[in-house]
Amino acid sequence: MPEGARRLLVYVLVVGVCALALVLVGGFVLVPDATGATWLSLGALLLAAAFVEAFPVPIKGVRAGGISLAAVFIVATGCLYGWAAAAILGAITRGTIELLQRRPWPKLTYNTAVYAISGAGAGVIAGYAAGSSNVGVFAVEVVSASATFYVLNVVLVALVVSIASGQNLGTIVAQTVESTIVAFATMASVAIMLCVLWQRSPVLSATLVGPFLAISLYQRSVLRALEAMELALTDPISGLGNHRHFQQELERRLDEAEERGGTVTLCLFDVDEFKSINDQHGHPVGDRILGLVGECLREAGQAFRLGGDEFAVLRSGGTESDALEATSRAVARIGRAKTENGLTVAVSAGIATYPGPGVNRLELVRAADGALYAAKAEGRAAVRVYRHGDVELSARRPEDADRRARLRAAASLAGAIDVRDAYTGSHSYAVGELAARIGDCLGLVAEEVELLRIAGLLHDLGKVAVPEHILSKAGPLTADEYEAIAVHPLIGYRMLTSLRIEPVATWVLHHHERYDGNGYPDGLAGEEIPIGSRILLVADAYEAMTTDRLYRSTRSADDALAEVRRCAGTQFDPLVVDALEVVVGAELSVPAEAAATV
Repeated sequence: MPEGARRLLVYVLVVGVCALALVLVGGFVLVPDATGATWLSLGALLLAAAFVEAFPVPIKGVRAGGISLAAVFIVATGCLYGWAAAAILGAITRGTIELLQRRPWPKLTYNTAVYAISGAGAGVIAGYAAGSSNVGVFAVEVVSASATFYVLNVVLVALVVSIASGQNLGTIVAQTVESTIVAFATMASVAIMLCVLWQRSPVLSATLVGPFLAISLYQRSVLRALEAMELALTDPISGLGNHRHFQQELERRLDEAEERGGTVTLCLFDVDEFKSINDQHGHPVGDRILGLVGECLREAGQAFRLGGDEFAVLRSGGTESDALEATSRAVARIGRAKTENGLTVAVSAGIATYPGPGVNRLELVRAADGALYAAKAEGRAAVRVYRHGDVELSARRPEDADRRARLRAAASLAGAIDVRDAYTGSHSYAVGELAARIGDCLGLVAEEVELLRIAGLLHDLGKVAVPEHILSKAGPLTADEYEAIAVHPLIGYRMLTSLRIEPVATWVLHHHERYDGNGYPDGLAGEEIPIGSRILLVADAYEAMTTDRLYRSTRSADDALAEVRRCAGTQFDPLVVDALEVVVGAELSVPAEAAATV
């Protein structure tokens, strides 16, 4: 419905409800034979209703502070003194609070009118059993009056909210009833007690002060406990459940599925290229994107943030097709969303269902994780469903065939560097070999040593975008020329991220960071710099000094080692420098020993 039409409907509804309330309040003149005692009784009920309205009982999931106990006194007024008295009592009670809270006039008049109509409705229903001495009839009278007040209040408020926001009326009513029905049922029983005591003696009704205080204090303590529990299970950035909450809910749903024969579907989500977003725009922007993703995932099921850029959604019952449809909608919704500075983001998703072929209780998370990995291999914003024998559960292991193929493809890019610059190709090869030997000396595992060799081959890949006259310039560089060269790590990183061969791309990005924090592109310092980047920087510097350049002649190995040692602790990591000396020292001693044996 167009916004203009919704505004018109809201206006018509507000005017109609307020007009009806005025007519009902005007009926107060119909209260027969109002004695002084009657006026005092109504005044006491009014004061009590206004007091509890000002201090509502907090209920989890209820907005505007909580549930007001004023309904007890308004319903009792309708049962004891008729619908007209209940209408005026409801109007004065709500209107006074709205005035004190300085609510806008449209809200003030509408909420006041709703209370007047609800009170009058309760009084009308109570009037059908007025004067009956039967205890059962009396109880039904009060309960029916309370239900009438409750239904009119909920429906009239939900109706205006539904029209103004465009939300489904049934959904709003269902959510409100779910969170308030128990409280209103309790108030109905309290209203019966109030009516009984009031008929015996209004003074006796003062004994209800204790139960009212007990209900309020108990509910406040329960709410504080629930809030503390929720805080411990909530991720502060996205507002979703955290990893601990996910594990608890997953186990609960799996237990329920086994007992009742149902299904549990797990959908895992991963933000595409999230590290690049953090690197380029900063962590505050990254946090806002995580919040945006979390908000978009709420409609797909019960959503959680597992940590970093990984999310999960749990669904019970339904088919795998339903889960696929809901997940695809969530992925598309995230793709359309934008941050306040116009950034867009994409997520990939993997889906697995228990029970299913090849998926037992213990394998559900690994199956969904394998499907997610397959989705990310297809590109941005992909969704993949786990199929036994199609997506292997070991897909995330670094030795899988797909990853090795991408590593080989990355290594082949070194040929582009050979073509781009005559010296760079052999230099990059030497850096890769030296970096691998340094990594081995430092005790890195074989996989990391091999990745260092590839990173060394590709560390200058970004220079393919640097003008040739700058690369071959014999004299000092200008500020603009230096800036053109300084972006080559970022360019190389962007070229390598598409191959998904972390940590190689990250090592290349940071291989010009200095140990003292004065490097580029991010000014990282010390152990903030990835170990692979620290090794590449040392290997690159040593090989550069021992290789002929257009702008200077080569240095001896001893001179180069001395220069690297001099910069240990400022430009270079001292531990990496120590490893370089061990590796180069061993290489230099081999020829001398060989000559001595001849």
